Amino acid sequence: MDIAADASPVLVTGASGFVGSAIAAAARAAGHPVRVLVRRSSSRVNISPLDTVCEGDLADRASLAAAMKGVRFVFHAAADYRLWARDPAEIVRTNVEGTRRVMEACLAAGVERVVYTSSVATLKLGDGAPADESRPLAEGEAIGAYKRSKVAAERLVETMARRDRLPVVIVNPSTPVGPRDVKPTPTGRIIVEAATGRIPAFVDTGLNLVHVDDVAAGHLAALRRGEIGERYILGGENVAFSAMLADIARSVGRAPPTLRAPRALLYPVAYAAEFFARFGSREPFVTVDGLRMSRHRMYFDDAKARRRLGYVTRPYREGLSDALAWFAATGYLR
Repeated sequence: MDIAADASPVLVTGASGFVGSAIAAAARAAGHPVRVLVRRSSSRVNISPLDTVCEGDLADRASLAAAMKGVRFVFHAAADYRLWARDPAEIVRTNVEGTRRVMEACLAAGVERVVYTSSVATLKLGDGAPADESRPLAEGEAIGAYKRSKVAAERLVETMARRDRLPVVIVNPSTPVGPRDVKPTPTGRIIVEAATGRIPAFVDTGLNLVHVDDVAAGHLAALRRGEIGERYILGGENVAFSAMLADIARSVGRAPPTLRAPRALLYPVAYAAEFFARFGSREPFVTVDGLRMSRHRMYFDDAKARRRLGYVTRPYREGLSDALAWFAATGYLR
């Protein structure tokens, strides 16, 4: 099967969201007719008029089967990316059971290749060295519902690849930044809050930051060159959180925060924020799980994807710049 030269229709789940919309755009640019699975209630802001819209839900097997009819390739990017929820079981249902149904539908439809969007949240952070694909995280070691759900889903997909011959390639994006972050994601919210001067201090941590469109290109590379059952980190640059905030501040003409906040002092703030969020409509910005995760610098090594997939990335500051321009143009930075 010469995937590199193939322009068959592809299905993208999660195309109304951040990473999914970037994948749909990359597939379209590569010549694939794009079909997108979106819920009836989902925003259509990120949906191109060039794409075929299939209304459905990860919980609805019939809609999954209908969306996959005649499709050779599937990108499963739909996920519930929240670090806090009133009902954490919602995150698990979408990320684990939703993934199970999608993969079962792919097998039933005879899909020839699936690219599953996992996360670096499924990898074990080490002793200061950037983590790679060789150190999977156990579900019991994962912090919070989101990370646990992504670990469980990735293990499920790996099992189906071995047991059921599911033709799946797994990709593990790090922390994407860039345009079309409509919700926004937790990282996008950091960018918005920092750009509007609402982050006066920082904790000592770090992230691996990458332009979302490079992550999308990595998905196409995984489709064409990835090995069935393997996983590939799609990362960018390892950046201290303080440096990220300084880059955002400079981009919008603000002074960067210089106060390093002791993590221990923020836990009462996080507990209070989560308590009050249960009675409002806005998710807490500081969360207990987020603080626990920040104890480690979340640095990753994407050499495997660069070597085997031909994965390349631009400087992460271009992703920040594109994110800020998009947030400004769409009214998030008022």
